[in-house]
Amino acid sequence: MQKLLLTVDKISTWLGQFSAWSIAILTLIICWEVSSRYLFNTPHDWVFDSTYMLYGVLFMMAGAYTLSKNGHVRGDVLYGFFTPRTQASLDLILYFIFFIPGIVALVYAGLEFSMISLAINEHTTQTANGPPIWPFKFIIPIAGALLLLQGCAEIIRCVICIKTGDWPKREHDVEEVDVDKLKAMVSHDDEKKGA
Repeated sequence: MQKLLLTVDKISTWLGQFSAWSIAILTLIICWEVSSRYLFNTPHDWVFDSTYMLYGVLFMMAGAYTLSKNGHVRGDVLYGFFTPRTQASLDLILYFIFFIPGIVALVYAGLEFSMISLAINEHTTQTANGPPIWPFKFIIPIAGALLLLQGCAEIIRCVICIKTGDWPKREHDVEEVDVDKLKAMVSHDDEKKGA
């Protein structure tokens, strides 16, 4: 079961990291447009549309990645004092009450929304000759499906934790800097130098 959970985590991580490249593309497009506009006096209408679509890709695809890293915001002030079993029980209840219905609705509505956009060959309306927007609207149901897949893995983690009393391991990724750990490491290094 742990292998399955880590496989889902790896899929979410890989797709999240791949989607993060939209920031690099976004940065290049904006730099190119600023140079084109101010140095050569040749602005392009489609750049604005492209930039908000690329940002949307990043935003939507980050959901499953963040969930796989347990990085979504929660009331950690109280939650952190609970035992792992209590945390898992609370998470499990909230997944079934809020997460699953919300994400299923997102996938369903997003698929219908993107299919209508494809059927009418929708283009952006911000500019006269805006780029097609329907390919980017398909990101909504895709991101929702990935989030639903990761949510199912999190539900399995909750059930395992309720049974065993410990959270199953997650795939290792970049960790936030813990100031207290950093201070302890620095003071530990100072003690070694003084000895």
